[in-house]
Amino acid sequence: MAISSSLVISRDSGAPENDAHEATTREEADKISPVLKDDGVLSMIASYYGVCDTTMQRFTCLTKTTKLNVLLEILTSAVEFEQLPVRPGEEELIRSLLMNNERFSFDNPNCTNPHVKANALLQAHFSRQPLSGDLAADQAEVLLTATRLLPAMVDVILCVRWSCLAYRAMKVSQMVTQGMWECDSILLQLPYFTRELAKRCEDNLGGSVMPVYDMMYMVNERRELLGISDAQLSEIAKVCNRIPDIDCYYRLDSEDIRAGEVISLEVILQRNLEGSTEGEPVYAPRYPKAKEEGWWLTVSERNSNRSLAVRRVCIKRRMKKVKLEFDAPAQTGMKDYALELTCDSYMGCDQVHYFSVDVKDTGAPEDEDMRE
Repeated sequence: MAISSSLVISRDSGAPENDAHEATTREEADKISPVLKDDGVLSMIASYYGVCDTTMQRFTCLTKTTKLNVLLEILTSAVEFEQLPVRPGEEELIRSLLMNNERFSFDNPNCTNPHVKANALLQAHFSRQPLSGDLAADQAEVLLTATRLLPAMVDVILCVRWSCLAYRAMKVSQMVTQGMWECDSILLQLPYFTRELAKRCEDNLGGSVMPVYDMMYMVNERRELLGISDAQLSEIAKVCNRIPDIDCYYRLDSEDIRAGEVISLEVILQRNLEGSTEGEPVYAPRYPKAKEEGWWLTVSERNSNRSLAVRRVCIKRRMKKVKLEFDAPAQTGMKDYALELTCDSYMGCDQVHYFSVDVKDTGAPEDEDMRE
C-alpha cells in the first residue's frame, strides 16, 4: 500500500517578489509541515507502517531542497532510535566513525546521543567500515529500523508531490540494503568487488556508465584484468541472475483526454525469470536479514518536481499489472510526463519512461459525434 497521491496538493503562491508576507508564504510552501499540519494523512501513514506519530512530525521538517546529509539526520532523529544504547567507552568509537567518514561529518557531535550514534552507524555501513561486537549488533538494528522508516518517509514526501526528494529517499533505501553510497559503482553489489577493483574495471571501460544488466558480460570480458577465478566467476554469475530484469510496458486507457478529467495509465511489468517461477530474495550480504525487493511506480510531470501518482508494487512473479490514475491539467495542449520504476533494494535497476498526452478542451459534442 502507498498513500494515495491525490490526498494532498502542494501549491505555489505565485506572489510578487517584493512582498515580504508573500515571500514567507512561498518559503513555507517549500516545507512539508505547513501542508500536512493537523492532517490525518500522517496518522494514517504512521499506523500503516507502525511508526511513531512524533517521528512522522519530525519527517515534516523535510524541505523540497533537502540534501542527503540532512535527510539522514532527519531519518535518524526518529523516536525509534531513542532506545539505541550508548555504552560506557563507546563515545570515542562513535566519534572516530564520524571523523573517519568520507562523506558527511558533524561539528562537535554529541556522541552520547543515540540519534548521533544511529547516524554514525548508518554512514559506517554505507562506507563499509568494519565493525564488531556490540556496535555491529547495534548497526544491524539501525538498518532494520531504517528500512521500516524509509517507506513512511517516502509516502510523506509524495503527499506533497516532491518527486525529486522522494527519489532521494528511495535511493537511501537502496543504500541501506546494499551497504554503499548512492555515488558508488554498482559493481559493489557483486561478490569479491571492492571499491579499488570496481574502479579498475570502470577505468578500463573509459569511465562510461554500464547498465546493471551488462555487469556479467563486462566481468567475463575482463576476468584476467580483475584476477577472477572460475569459481568466483560462477558465483558472480549467480548473483547477476538474481538482480531483477524488468520490462515495462504502458498505455493510456483512452487517447481522448479532456482538461480536468482523470487520466488512466495501464502499466504491465514483466520480469525475466530465466526459467524460475519467481524472483529470489535480494542478494545483500551486508544487510542483517533476508529481504524481498519492492518497487515504487510513479508518474510525475516531466522537468518538474511534482509527482502525480504512486503505487508500491512487488514484482516477484513473471507479470504484474498496475493502473495509475491522475488528473489532467486544466490547460489544454501537449503535456509531458515521466513514468518511473524505482527499486528499494538494488542500485542500477531504476527505469524512467517518457510519454505525452494531448489534453483537449472540455465539452466538445461535435467531436463525440465524429468519433461515433
